[in-house]
Amino acid sequence: MDVIEALMADLDARWGLEIIKATGRRPGTVYLALDRLERSGWVVSTWESDAARKGPRRRLYRLTGDALPAARRVVAKHATARQPIGQSLPQPGF
Repeated sequence: MDVIEALMADLDARWGLEIIKATGRRPGTVYLALDRLERSGWVVSTWESDAARKGPRRRLYRLTGDALPAARRVVAKHATARQPIGQSLPQPGF
């Protein structure tokens, strides 16, 4: 869920290390989630094409436009499910 949230935080393509830092998860966990999201059609990846940048090419990931509404629903549903008991319903205003 946090990988999806990190991708939603900035709809521009993000490289894997950015997502790892945003989630606080281990690289293997993040890249596995990204791979699954890509295979399901929620994420597309491309290789960076900045020839002026030093270092190895970076793989960039972004949510597809079609996946964004579904991602928002899933994140909202997950946030509701995480609320402590008694806080999921509005409190009466006495």
